[in-house]
Amino acid sequence: MSRERLGHPRLVPALIVTLALVPTGCDWNELPRADIDFPENWTYADRVNPVRAPSAMISTVDAYATKVGLSVLEDGGNAVDAAIAISFSLAVVNPEAGNIGGGGFMVIRLASGDVSTLDYRERAPKAASRDMYLDEQGEVTEASVRGHLAAGVPGSVMGLWEAHKRFGSLDWARLVRPAVELAKGFEVGKQLESSLRGARRSLEVFDATRSAFLPGGKPPAEGETFRQLDLARTLSRVRDNGVDGFYGGLTADLIVEEMRRGGGLIVLEDLAAYSAVWRDPVSFQYRGYTLHSMPPPSSGGATMALMAHIIEGYDVAELGWHSTQMIHLLAESWKRAYSDRNQVLADPDYVDIPLSQMISREYGRDRSADISLTAATPSADVGPGLVVSEGSETTHFSVVDEAGNAVAVTTTLNSLYGSKVTVEGAGFLLNNEMDDFAAKPGFPNQFGLVQGEQNAIEPGKRMLSAMTPTVVENPAGELFLVLGTPGGGTIITTVFQTFVNIVDFGMSVTQAVNAPRIHHQHLPDRIMYERGGLTDGVADSLRALGHAIGERRGTSGDVQAIMVLADGTLVGYADPRRGGLSAGY
Repeated sequence: MSRERLGHPRLVPALIVTLALVPTGCDWNELPRADIDFPENWTYADRVNPVRAPSAMISTVDAYATKVGLSVLEDGGNAVDAAIAISFSLAVVNPEAGNIGGGGFMVIRLASGDVSTLDYRERAPKAASRDMYLDEQGEVTEASVRGHLAAGVPGSVMGLWEAHKRFGSLDWARLVRPAVELAKGFEVGKQLESSLRGARRSLEVFDATRSAFLPGGKPPAEGETFRQLDLARTLSRVRDNGVDGFYGGLTADLIVEEMRRGGGLIVLEDLAAYSAVWRDPVSFQYRGYTLHSMPPPSSGGATMALMAHIIEGYDVAELGWHSTQMIHLLAESWKRAYSDRNQVLADPDYVDIPLSQMISREYGRDRSADISLTAATPSADVGPGLVVSEGSETTHFSVVDEAGNAVAVTTTLNSLYGSKVTVEGAGFLLNNEMDDFAAKPGFPNQFGLVQGEQNAIEPGKRMLSAMTPTVVENPAGELFLVLGTPGGGTIITTVFQTFVNIVDFGMSVTQAVNAPRIHHQHLPDRIMYERGGLTDGVADSLRALGHAIGERRGTSGDVQAIMVLADGTLVGYADPRRGGLSAGY
């Protein structure tokens, strides 16, 4: 596709709309919402106004990033331009997950209805080996999650470069420049201060990381100016030289020197050989709506398709929102979907995947055949239904421009601050995505996901991911919803629940995002729920059906959503679990 097919909005003044629990110039009753009350002890309100805008909308986890994206649209850029600028800015202001040392996935829906998906997932270095994380006793070591050996070859810069080559309209330098300026210094907000303070002990382990993120030996306080001058210089090289400013030259040399210093595997040949891949989206229907999401090596689209096709055979709305029967049905469908996900999906360039079968309605009906509505099926009795050949920390943002182009991006370092290794002299963190491989097939990774041989480590292979950036069309084929979330193994169920809340229960975008979330991923065999998210009565009833129940620490996900109302108005909402900003004009 050419750049001309994407188009870009005309230059108009932007109106920044800050989220608050107050009206935003509209009558709440004009917005679609469900007459549903959240549990009494639930933290987030069930009556909150979203941000409304007639033409364009951006929702990200950080106000700086949202404003950078809007400035791009103001300058005549399109949704992909904005996504590129936002991505680079998040690498500065949201270092726990925003990155140039990690990777991600991008779903693009043009105003014409054409959909493209871009895979810029990290790859295993050429020196990687199947059992590289096992000790002499055959047990998985910490090296898969912390330190230099945990890093896969970064894909973010290449992915953004490829997106720009195909769809960009503004100059590359214009899109990277805001991140360079932010790296020279920006005022620390409450969220970043809290994040750095919470991760302080792990950030102290490596000298370059301690120097970059704990200046003076402590996290910068809210209101202080945080300067990342090494990162500014790295981003300047990317601004001026494109991908050659990262995968070659000084930055590449600094990465390789860091690997040598810490015993990592990435060499210049790995960096030079990295490529991003345009892939066909996973597209499927649910109650007349069409969802477009990522294909493998993301597991998001295929797993969500299977969930949807299992659930579609039931009248979920009739069961009642967060009733015992609804939660039981979700858990049973998720057990089956995650069982297939964990054993079947992997990098399609390395293994054969029965993808078309997994995302078919027929297979969903087959997988639902043994679901009992009166008793839980033990996960030990739920195996994958497909035969294959042998072989949490993330961030999401959503963009809709004035022309009607939509972009959903999920990007990550894997766990919080990735490997905790900062490239000395370059100022950016490296990922720990190698843990997303099955370091020991049949045993859980850091997110508790028990994966099979399909996802074993091989040189050059891309590790399986749960990232699920998604664009939804209404039954008329028009843009309806753009959403995604971080959250490790909970990403897929979070996106699915948010969508079901809207389509099956008629919730507004704010209700759907604020609603309490549950999760089941086959193993461990337990329904996890957010604190205060289930009533005692429902929890007791689920136990009576045979489910194990557990209250999770913290929250589940951080959805950034944009919905298109029937009159064309855009409504955006940034999940209050982490903060952020939705804004538009």
